[in-house]
Order: sequence, then structure tokens, then C-alpha cells
Amino acid sequence: MSMSSAGSTRERLVVIGGDAAGMSAASQARRLKGPDELEIVAFERGHFSSFSACGIPYWVGGDVPERDRLIARSPEEHRSRGIDLRMRTEVTEIDVDGGRVRARDVDSGAQTWTSYDKLVIATGARPIRPDLPGADAPGVHGVQTLDDGQALLDTLARTRGRRAVVVGAGYIGVEMAEALINRGYEVTVVNRGREPMSTLDPDMGRMVHEAMEGLGITMLNDAEVTKVLTGDDGRVRAVATEEAEYPADVVVLGIGVRPETSLAAGAGLPLGAHGGLLTDLAMRVRGHGNIWAGGDCVEVLDLVSGQERHIPLGTHANKHGQVIGTNAGGGYATFPGVVGTAVSKVCDLEIARTGLREKDALRAGLRFVSVTVESTSRAGYYPGASPMTVKMLAERRTGRLLGVQIVGREGAGKRVDIAAVALTAGMTVERMTSLDLGYAPPFSPVWDPVLVAARKAAKAVEQHR
Repeated sequence: MSMSSAGSTRERLVVIGGDAAGMSAASQARRLKGPDELEIVAFERGHFSSFSACGIPYWVGGDVPERDRLIARSPEEHRSRGIDLRMRTEVTEIDVDGGRVRARDVDSGAQTWTSYDKLVIATGARPIRPDLPGADAPGVHGVQTLDDGQALLDTLARTRGRRAVVVGAGYIGVEMAEALINRGYEVTVVNRGREPMSTLDPDMGRMVHEAMEGLGITMLNDAEVTKVLTGDDGRVRAVATEEAEYPADVVVLGIGVRPETSLAAGAGLPLGAHGGLLTDLAMRVRGHGNIWAGGDCVEVLDLVSGQERHIPLGTHANKHGQVIGTNAGGGYATFPGVVGTAVSKVCDLEIARTGLREKDALRAGLRFVSVTVESTSRAGYYPGASPMTVKMLAERRTGRLLGVQIVGREGAGKRVDIAAVALTAGMTVERMTSLDLGYAPPFSPVWDPVLVAARKAAKAVEQHR
């Protein structure tokens, strides 16, 4: 039953998920339509709304002193803006034909149906838990929400031992390993890949490996966890691979995340190859004019490869929310896609990438040249100049930029934004060499490292024509 009844034109927008995409959508829709035109009801199963999941490793590690600094807007702030945000309430079913959702109060178990005229699905992603004996034992933690982060900190406070094992060496795994080192733990990272940071090519990941070992982290590459061992008290005591056992008082899962789309799948909504919801450019769920989806639960178009990808990042989630809220509020906006830009750090080593890795380009059927250059963050003679490695991929025949990876010290990471803009604009590496970038000795050499790589890539393209 729709809320639009005789004598009333007020519609109801229901939002599932109270973090970045969901609450950005609700807030934007509210800016466009007042409470007399649009009622907004949002459901969040956790204790927190509008929080920064990306900040959790820095909170756990002590760089961010308190949890509440990671909360952009509290439930009370959302409610004061005319959004009926219901915390600790989990949506358990979407009835597409009936235009309603069923929600359960997490604490009391009470269930209610709520009808909608418009629906936003922003259910996020869930940490991948390996299907292993002991993976659900106390002391084994994923870190996706503030509830997860709090649970991990509670475990660290209770645990007398100081040995930690991190499973996986992607962004979360690497950042959590450093956070635990900062907490005074002995840290071992078990990684399936040849090198940490599989979002980089292995030759660039090697530099991350060396930096992690420099922090005192033990890296186990080409290793896979076979089981989690527990003690007499049922708590985790070690992690086993085929070769050995590694004592652990706490285990953190940094294997990555999957789209949380079980609700959507149950409702028969379209999912892509990676398990994420498929939407059109306006972020509407394909085939459904009054349902939108955004954030970590959707797949997005990779503008470089032309393929759908699952890239769970807060930057995308907030943009999705703006687009959804604009459309649900009666305006018009689109989200054209992404180029796959990400930055991270290990201690003072900055790690950045955008576009395609070599294996991505091969999978997309592209022929390419690959070049690597060593440069410095500032003019070589200026104090504080530090080395930087830039790897660049360009399409063989056309010279179109395909991807950039950067590893270096201060000033390295955000240089990837130059490449992100060039990728979005479809620039060739030759065209990039004439970019008018800011220069002064404290900021850059006369030839910025990204442009040095572009020059080398342009020569390689020319040689392969």
C-alpha cells in the first residue's frame, strides 16, 4: 500500500542503511523536498550513523583518539533535519510488488512492515570470513563498522597476550597491521598473494612488503590460512597454514569485503558478476523506476576497462548518495563511473593507484606498454626530497593512459590525482607530457614524476607503433 492516498500528495522514501550512501541520499532528498512533501524513514541495524569506516584503523591504532570523531552526523542530528532514522533496526525483507519492507528491532525482536513510494538500498558490504574451522571463534575480528572496531578494541583491552595475526594484505589488512604495531603487538600478516597490496602490480607491492618488514611486521606471502585454532576457553590461540602454526591472541580479517546484497537477492533484484546490485547512470536499480542503490552494495562502471567492478570506497558512496537523493527528491543527476583511484600508507610510505594494473589490462583484452621511473618528491637539491617510484601503463597503439601506481614518501600519494583526472578525460600519455602542473622546488622537480613517467611511456608507445 502506497503512502500516496486520497487528499495527500506526500510520498514516503524508505532508506535501508544509515551510513555514507544511505544518509547522503536521505539528506539530499530532504534538501530538495520538505517534510510536507516527502516523509523519509531510514533503518540502520547498528549503533552508529554516518561514520567513517575508512578511519577505523587509525582509531584502533591511536592516531584518532576517540570513536566519536569518526561520526559525521549522529542519529539525533539526522532526526533534527526531518529524517526518521531508526537505529538498531534491521530490514529483513523487501516486498517489491507490495512496495514495503519488513524491519526487526534488533534488541526486542519486534517486527513491523513499512510501505514506501521510493526505496534506497544502501546495505554496504560485509567482511569476507573464510570458511574455516574456528573462523567465528572469540578473538577473531572483521573491521567494517564502528561496532566492529569497538569489539576489536574491547578484545585488545581484555587480552593479556601481545601477539596478533592479520589475515590478508589489502588496504584494511595493511592498515590494521600498522595499527596493531602501534598498539605494541607482535604482528604477523598471512597473505595469499605474491606481495601485499594486490591492488598494485607485484613489482610495486614489493616496496610495500619491505616497508612493512621495516616496521617489524612479519610478512608471510604465498600463504593461506587453513584453520583457526582455539584454546580450552574457546578463544583463538593460533592460526595455521599448511606449513606452520602462528600463535595469536587476536586475529584480524583483512581479506576484503563482499557486497551485502542478500536482501536484494531475496527480492529478485539484479546482481552483477561480483554480487553487487546493478544500476543505471541515475543509480536506479535496473528495471525498477522507484528503487535506487548506492555505496558498497553496488557495482560501478570502470571508465577505463568498460567493465563493471565492485570498488567499496567512501568517496563513491557519498557521491552515489548525492545522486540518489537528487533523483529521489525530484531532481536529476547521474554517476558516470570510476577510474579506480585509491591511496593508503604504511608508516611514512605512501601507496597510490588509479586505473588498470597489468592483469586488469590483459583481462580487458588491451595491449599495452608499461614503464617505471624513479624520481623525487621535490627538487633534488631541496631539503626533504625523497625517492618516488611511478609505474605507468598506456595502450600500445593509441597511447591512451591506462593506469598509474605510485609508491614513495611524503608528497607521493596525492600525485595519483593527476593521473585520475587524465584517465577520466581519456588523455594520451603524450598529451599528458604538456600538462601545466604547479612547480616550485619545495613541491616538485621541474619535471613532475608523473610527467617523467608520461614521457617515458610516450616513447615506448612510439617504439611499438
